[in-house]
Order: sequence, then C-alpha cells, then structure tokens
Amino acid sequence: MGDWFQETILDTGRLPLFCFFAAFVLTFAFIRFSVRMIRAQVSWWPGNITHGGLHIHHVVFGTVAMVVGGVGQLAVPLEPMVWRAVCAAVFGIGTALVLDEFALILHLDDVYWAEEGRLSVDAVAIATGVTGLLLLGGAPLVDDLTSLQGQGSVVFVVSLVLVLSINLTLAAVTLLKGKLWTGLVGLFVPVLLVIGAIRLARPRSVWARKRYEARDGHQGRPHKLATAQLREERYREPVQRLMVVIQDAVAGAPTPPAEEAAPEPEVGADEARQRR
Repeated sequence: MGDWFQETILDTGRLPLFCFFAAFVLTFAFIRFSVRMIRAQVSWWPGNITHGGLHIHHVVFGTVAMVVGGVGQLAVPLEPMVWRAVCAAVFGIGTALVLDEFALILHLDDVYWAEEGRLSVDAVAIATGVTGLLLLGGAPLVDDLTSLQGQGSVVFVVSLVLVLSINLTLAAVTLLKGKLWTGLVGLFVPVLLVIGAIRLARPRSVWARKRYEARDGHQGRPHKLATAQLREERYREPVQRLMVVIQDAVAGAPTPPAEEAAPEPEVGADEARQRR
C-alpha cells in the first residue's frame, strides 16, 4: 500500500488531488450522517444552525470554504506541495458541502428531502467518479497525444484538434442519447464513446424525442423506440432500482409526498338541515 501511494500519488504530484478527493468523500459522508441524525431528531446530536430564526444551509459554509481554499492556493506565489495539499483539502470540503445541496441551488427551494433532492446525490457521485479516475491517472487522451510532441508542433496541434473534435462530438451524441455515465467515463476511455454513440438512445432522452418519436409530420422510427423501451425495462430499470436502494441507504430516502386531502363528500339537503 505504501509503495502504491508513493508511486501513484506522491511521485506523480497528485497529492493535492488526493487530499481534495479524501476531504470531499469524508465531508460528504459526515454531512449526510449529520442531516440524517437531525432528521431522526436524535437528542444527542446538534441540530440545524440557525441565526435569528434563519436556517443557515451548509452550502453557505461550503461556498466560504471553496473561496478560502481556491484563493489560498492562488495567493501564494510559491508552490510548496504541503500548502497546495492543505488548500486542496479545504476546497474539497467546500465542494462536498456545495454539491450536497446542489438540488437546492438548482430549484432555489428546499428540496433536500424531496424526490428532486436525489439530484444532489447524483452530482456528488459524478464528481467522485471523475475525480477518482483522475486520481488513478485516467487521462489516456493526454498520455497518447504527448507522444506526438516530438514530431513537430504542427503535427501535434493538428492531431490534438482532430482527436478532441472527434471525442467531444462522440461525447455530445452519447449524452444526448441519455447515457450520462457512459459519456463521462468515455472521456477517459474513448472506446466507450464510440459504443455509446452507436447504440440506441434511451427512450426518454433528447435524441429519442427528436429522432424516434413521430412529430410535426416526421414519421419517426417506431421500431427503434419500441426496442429502446424494451431495453430500458429489461436492463436499465432493474439497475436503476438497485441504484436507488443503494442511494437511499447511503444518503437517506426522500420524504414521500403528502397525500392530498380527500374532498369532503357532498351533503344532501335533508342531511344539511339535520346538521343545522
């Protein structure tokens, strides 16, 4: 373990990224534990932070931490590794606090325990996955292109523009087809972008609505839409249900929407007179 850390993290200069990642994950775990204790009204756990009746969300502290960590690293002209690592850890703490309330920022409403609040957990999962890949050296595109630098600046620039254009186009098509994780991971493993761009789109994606559904005189592709829906039900939905179970176990399940009050039964004239 020590050799791996030395070779993969220290020798490659990824200590600040490691500190960011560790602080990010630990802060998210802590803040989710905290809010679940508050939600359960545990007597021995401190409650929400309020000032004059105002509930101060932890996104506020996260924003401050991000500013402190970011400016702290930029303000020091030298780049001692320890200082960069400390600033990266502070920035990671702030990022976790902000992304944990990402849904609140997006909706400008307190949807933390609503169904819309799942978006915050998705944002944290995406940030964790991308940072983890970067930490493990997942930048194959950059590694491949650096080998072309010795062939002249013109060849390198042309190759860089061409490869980036192709991969970003494939990534855009993959995301339009509703395959978020394939598109993100494909930025590090380009072959996934080719697979994601070729295969059928998910039935509720932008690509499917524009190209598969019949609309505005366009006949659409009903056979592709039917196949996409069948694949969604057979493969995607079971995985999605499993992910929801894991997500609820880690971050807490949303509060079910309150049942609408049933309308009172109409009262007949005779019964109304008896009530009066």
